[in-house]
Parts: sequence; structure tokens; C-alpha cells
Amino acid sequence: MSLMESTNDVTSLNVDEAVRSRYSAAAQQAEPALCCAVEYDPSYLDVIPPEILERDYGCGDPSQYVAEGETVLDLGSGGGKICYIAAQVVGPNGHVIGVDCNNEMLSLAREHQQDIGNRLGYHNVEFRKGRIQDLQLDLDRVEAELSEQPVKNATDWLALEERLHEMRREFPLVEKDSIDVIVSNCVLNLVRETDRRQLFAEMHRVLKRGGRAVISDIVADEDVPQSMKNNAELWSGCLSGAHREDQFLEAFEDAGFYGMEIVARQSEPWAVIEGIEFRSMTVRAFKGKEGPCLDRKQAVIYTGPWKAVIDDDGHKLQRGERMAVCDKTFNIYTQAPYQDQIKPVLPRELPDLEEATQFNCLGSPLRSPKETKGTSQLPTLLPQDDCCGESDCC
Repeated sequence: MSLMESTNDVTSLNVDEAVRSRYSAAAQQAEPALCCAVEYDPSYLDVIPPEILERDYGCGDPSQYVAEGETVLDLGSGGGKICYIAAQVVGPNGHVIGVDCNNEMLSLAREHQQDIGNRLGYHNVEFRKGRIQDLQLDLDRVEAELSEQPVKNATDWLALEERLHEMRREFPLVEKDSIDVIVSNCVLNLVRETDRRQLFAEMHRVLKRGGRAVISDIVADEDVPQSMKNNAELWSGCLSGAHREDQFLEAFEDAGFYGMEIVARQSEPWAVIEGIEFRSMTVRAFKGKEGPCLDRKQAVIYTGPWKAVIDDDGHKLQRGERMAVCDKTFNIYTQAPYQDQIKPVLPRELPDLEEATQFNCLGSPLRSPKETKGTSQLPTLLPQDDCCGESDCC
């Protein structure tokens, strides 16, 4: 029977169960069809046992975008490969948290945790049980609660629901504003479509201001038809749950992220079904555009190469022009991912935040040089004999 012949009616397809069943089996025995070919830095693989390497199912390497000393959260950490690679990148001053809800995968990852830490000379990795679309609920804590107070009737169930609300509030699996960088490797497409808005909102919640998400996932070049979405094997195989490429980026935008960029994309498709191409793509997105717009007389000059660009808030930057921006936007533009194409223009006298006035971010106003120079008279400055450039004098 072909994949397309083994469809289920949409009302009977249990996405969570289909994914859970397939990945539980894949934790016991390697399944090559679940992953793309990915090249990792071999220097990070020496300390990782073969059984983890063999049972790793990914489509990219988001670990290459983390840095020393950072706190990293891996969504859908599986057997722990990306976590153990990231642990070496962030070093002893960093911290790595893997989140997964599959018992077999968690067991595989935790089994080697002590040994890998001993070989590295430090222990900076932990694995927590939870669903990536609900990073507030600690499922290990839930299981402990159920072992003490099993649910036997409707009254018990209502009491448990209330207790779950308390757990999310008092003992969240991942704290708000606690993570420097989120990574994920071919997992977001396994989440039910009805849970995806919550999934992206949860990523935004747990990141620190200025933090980023680096997500490798399978995307489609066209809409996936319902007939494929009804297929449990295609869904658990990272195919029928794939985002359409442009909608993947829009999901980050809708959750409040900014600066989304495609940092990696397969040129050739990993799979083609009914003419639809599926390929790996890695997207990086940042958190931190929330807050008031205050005018401190700053400006930025977009250096090109495009004649003009528009950011995620609608600000249009004209190449070579002094564009007026608020303090918040100025700080965003002078950091990743924008700083290489931006020349900051600071005022001669920077007003204190307490003295700053409200800035109207609508439109794309220019900033007059007189505004950045201030009202005081500048002294006359004539050219000197010394060269003004980095090479020969003009």
C-alpha cells in the first residue's frame, strides 16, 4: 500500500498519537526516512554515544547559531544530540535545556547525561518533560501529582484541571524571559495546526528581550492538501504538517518577533509528493520590539545595496538618507541582524530617557543634520595635513 493510499479520515487522525508512536519506535531503532542528511561539526560529535547519533532525526543544525555563555532551549530535543552539541558551544558558563514529551526519547537523552558531562568536564545540560506548545506545564510534575492523587471521577478531573493552572503559574516548565536562544530541529511541523499560534507565543514568552529563535524545519513550496494532512504516516514523517515557506516566516511575525531571516535553505527538495516540494529551511527571528517609542534625536543611514527597505514595523529606510528613528528602533538597528547595513548617527547631545519625548513611528521621517548637531554653535574646523582616510590622502 502506498503512503497516499493509507490515509485516515480527518476526524479519526490523532496527530499527537501518530507522532508519539513513530518516535517511540525511532528511539529504539534508527529510522533513516525521518531525517535529512545534515553535516555537523565533527569535533562536537566525539563525546556523543553512537546510539544517540544513529537515532537523531533532524533537518538542519541550529546549534551553530548559539554562542558561549548563553542559555539555550531546544524544543523537541529527542535523543539530545543538538543539546550535547550546544553544551560544548556554550561551555561551562552556559546552560542547555532540552524539552520533549516522548518517554523513550527522554530516556535515551538522560541515560548518557552523566557520562557526557564527565567527559566534557562540566554538567550544563538538563532534560525536561513537556509539550513544546505549552512550556508552562511540567509533565514530570503532573505525573508525580497523578501518582499521589489518581483521577477516578469527574470531581477529581476538575480538581486536577485547577491544579494544572496552579502548576503553570507557580512552577512553570520554562520561566518567562529566561532564554537567550531557542533552537529546534525538524519538530515544529509535528505540532497540531490548532496549537501552533500558542507554540510561537510560548517561544516569544520564554525568550529574554534581545533573544532569538533559530528554527530548522521542513517547509513546503505550496499548500499541503487536506488528503495529505489526514495521513498519519506523512504527518509523523515531517511532511504533511509542514508550513508553507512564506507562512512559516509570517508565524514568527504574528507572534511579535522581528528581523526574521532565512539563514539556510535546501536548494533541492528533500521529498516531492503530488508535485509539492518539501525542503529544509532554517529561520532566525528576534524578540525585543515591544515598548514605548521615545525621541532622543537619533538617526540611522541605510548603506544599501537596495535602494530602500522596509522593516517589520513598516519603517522605510532610504539608502543614504538620515532616517529619524526612536530610541528603541535605534537600539534594534545597531544590533543583529541589521547592524552590518546600518550606520548609526548619534546626536551631539543625547537626551536622557527621562527627558525624551514621544516619537511618532508612523511614516519614514528624515532627520535634519541640524537636529543631531544641536543648537550650540560648532567651532570652525579646517582640514589638517593628516590624511582623513585609511590609505592614501585625497
